[in-house]
Amino acid sequence: MAPELALGGLQRWMQSVIVHPGSPEEALARGEGASLVPPGRVAEVILPSAALDPAERIGIYHGMYRLRMAEALESDYPALAHFLGEDRWSALVAGYCAAHPSRSYTLNVLGRPLADWLAEAPRLRQRGFCRDLARLEWAVTEAFDAEETPRLAEAEIAAVPAAAWEGARLVPSAALRILDLGWNANEWLDSTKDDRHEHPRPRRRAERLAVFRRDYAVYRRELSLSAFRVLSDLASGRSVGEALAAALRRRGAPGPDALTRWFRQWAADGLFSRVEIAPGLGGGGRAGRARRLGVRGGHRPRLA
Repeated sequence: MAPELALGGLQRWMQSVIVHPGSPEEALARGEGASLVPPGRVAEVILPSAALDPAERIGIYHGMYRLRMAEALESDYPALAHFLGEDRWSALVAGYCAAHPSRSYTLNVLGRPLADWLAEAPRLRQRGFCRDLARLEWAVTEAFDAEETPRLAEAEIAAVPAAAWEGARLVPSAALRILDLGWNANEWLDSTKDDRHEHPRPRRRAERLAVFRRDYAVYRRELSLSAFRVLSDLASGRSVGEALAAALRRRGAPGPDALTRWFRQWAADGLFSRVEIAPGLGGGGRAGRARRLGVRGGHRPRLA
């Protein structure tokens, strides 16, 4: 019975009522909350005030929970919220929170499944574009929140023996996210970063990006298809030799100058944190090409 509930039981009851997707009255009348505190005994655990009955009092927390969910999601997906507009965004948030209520002590992870959930969200127009925009914004969020890892320094690269590059592996920064998008989500996100009042129309467009953090800011760098494949191979744990060999087997293989330019750019951006050298591995035909990769130069990426 309600008065005999231990503190843990009262906490479970209050949480179940607050996070219930329906109205406060529905939350009190059915589900886990009703099994812990029968509806007729709510007044024994929540006292009325001068102006509000017990259901209305806990209804304040129930409503604030919805607002906090909406605020947390909009902080992670401001461009998507802007694209959908207030009414469609509010409906989407309500549907998403019903399907994926917060299960963590922090709201930082609330929006993680959103892009996947958009595949089944009801009455969502421009679904493919919305999913890509959500994937991009979540990558920015993850890059911002990722743990701090050291940047691969020029001295560390210079210290790697030439013969070791063939089997060496580049460990990616914890903040690095690599995306392969099919819509112009990056172009659309760019349009929200300035004073433009017009945004590009959603359209199919291949956009390949490296999203990363540098000096406490998150950046987005566009990649060619070849650069995307090489960077993806390196970030997935393939050795330098394996990544270069795979690149050279593909149609339109990049030349040494392009490979050198990419590596310098990625190192300058801080996409790698260290070099791991496998003991006992000697050099090969591609070690000379790897040896010439440096860290200087590069173009400025876009601020996310």
